[in-house]
Amino acid sequence: MRGDDRDLLYRLQSRRPGSFEELLDLYQKPIYGFVHRMLDDPSEAPDVTQEVFIKVFCKIGDFRGDSSLKTWIFRIAVHEALNRRRWFSRHRRKETSMIGSDNENNGLLNRILVDESQSPFMTTYRREQRKLVENVMRHMDERFRTVVILRDIEGLSYNEIAETLQISLGTVKSRILRGREMLRSRLPQQVADSVPEGAALQTE
Repeated sequence: MRGDDRDLLYRLQSRRPGSFEELLDLYQKPIYGFVHRMLDDPSEAPDVTQEVFIKVFCKIGDFRGDSSLKTWIFRIAVHEALNRRRWFSRHRRKETSMIGSDNENNGLLNRILVDESQSPFMTTYRREQRKLVENVMRHMDERFRTVVILRDIEGLSYNEIAETLQISLGTVKSRILRGREMLRSRLPQQVADSVPEGAALQTE
């Protein structure tokens, strides 16, 4: 566990004033972005994100630093998002769109999914690309959808994804490869060309 994580954890577990606000400043935006993309009804993302941080607040006293704070929080977010998504698929079953979040080292796929507010033409073009990608991702198997979002949109490393999902590094790489292949095979060529190639898996 990194020193800054350790210091923040100590302050959180000691209920120091401002510590939870610091945690929110660090993780609320990426967790919201992840949840927003995982849900079949993204309008529920604020509620699910709130549930994630309520659980973080309630369980922080039991956290012993066996992983980083980041992967522990993402693990809770994965659990909450998948639970809500399964509930949604059983009870509501309707089509909606998803919006994105920005993060470091997100790759070409993230550039499609994030509106960078360029020219009106490019804004419209990116919006249409985003709808195509989101529609495909919405129908992907959740195992592959989860790792693609964590890697290519939220920018987690392979090791962080393995730690978050508590699966092997080999399984992470295999699922990312298959998830990217699913995207590329189901998208129009000009959009598919922006999805990272499977060969990129060898860079870490």
